[in-house]
Amino acid sequence: MLVCRACGEKELLPILSLGQMPLANALLTHEQLILPEETFPLDLVFCPHCALVQITETVSPDKLFREYLYFSSFSETVLQNACDIAEKMIQRCKLNEKSFVVEVASNDGYLLKNYRERGISVLGVEPALNIAKVANERGIRTVSEFFSEELARQLRGQNEAADVIHANNVVAHVADLHGVVKGMSILLKPNGVVVIENHYVKDLIDGVEFDSIYHEHLCYYSVTSFRNLFALHGLTLVDVERLPVHGGSLRVYFQRADGPRSLEKEGKHRVEALLKEEAGWGVDQFVFYRNFGEKVERLRLELLALLRKIKSDGKQIAVYGASAKSATLLNYYGIGVSILDYVADRSTYKQGRFTPGTHLPILSPETLLEGQPEYVLLLTWNFADEILAQQAEYRRRGGKFIIPIPELMVV
Repeated sequence: MLVCRACGEKELLPILSLGQMPLANALLTHEQLILPEETFPLDLVFCPHCALVQITETVSPDKLFREYLYFSSFSETVLQNACDIAEKMIQRCKLNEKSFVVEVASNDGYLLKNYRERGISVLGVEPALNIAKVANERGIRTVSEFFSEELARQLRGQNEAADVIHANNVVAHVADLHGVVKGMSILLKPNGVVVIENHYVKDLIDGVEFDSIYHEHLCYYSVTSFRNLFALHGLTLVDVERLPVHGGSLRVYFQRADGPRSLEKEGKHRVEALLKEEAGWGVDQFVFYRNFGEKVERLRLELLALLRKIKSDGKQIAVYGASAKSATLLNYYGIGVSILDYVADRSTYKQGRFTPGTHLPILSPETLLEGQPEYVLLLTWNFADEILAQQAEYRRRGGKFIIPIPELMVV
């Protein structure tokens, strides 16, 4: 029986079914193209008890994350965001060479390097073996494990308690939700701070950002659902920010309920304001989420009509971004090699592979200038400003980008 990942509620309400889908980051080698691909149900539901939006299927974390092809350092937007929050936390928490910062799902050390450069001790926890290896080679001490209550206890046993714990775009990913949050409460110093960034469910619904739904993203948070979950483990919400990154994100700050909450005074009004705002738009009411599927279908029809018209005119269409978002959109909308020619992506780890389900070849961005397709479907639309700037020469030559979300536009 399906139950809520956070509170155990059994009566979950369906929002959207995307059917059977391949794993979004399971990029294929040439040899794998002839092999059957695994697919899994992808259904989005709402918990009326704790307001958590979530998917119903849990794919093994080892299958999803032990080898991973997303490297944070390839995005200038992500790097700048990491630099900004590190500097902010150094100032707010008065960190120095005696401080200790941990990041859960630390990727290639893109965030922690900002602390290390200031002489602050760091530890990354990154389950992807290939990415943890890169981080260690870059001088960021990283253990290749899944963060858990057990690992937190081991670290505390080694006298490694954290002044700051970062978790960027990871609390949405974890199957052992309570184990991870409990681990944070164990590892945190009495006056420490947990800083979490994740996609904001309101932006997802308002912006029809259905392409953010894939098997790695188990949960989609509001301030209310974050507060409810972390309170179960003795962590109090003390501050919150809304961020534009990834199409709209939350940055939430927690401190121990049984310790000094140094950030609570300045953050209290922001927390209260957003909780009140969420109550106003119905964060805990199914009616807010009910028509999401209809909006997704309207967007599908608009995009398919445009792509088919372009193709019937004899013009080429490439894709920019071999992202998880692109896998969801292409597979659910049924857009493949009959319409699209290839995918350009900046990550050298993805180039030479093929997209899951649709089997489009992934090439370098330089291919856009070499072939100059008339149109490029921009599926990493959450980094649109960065990518449009990088592709200034392609655009100068007359190339156009199609941005499908939050509303269809050609630039």
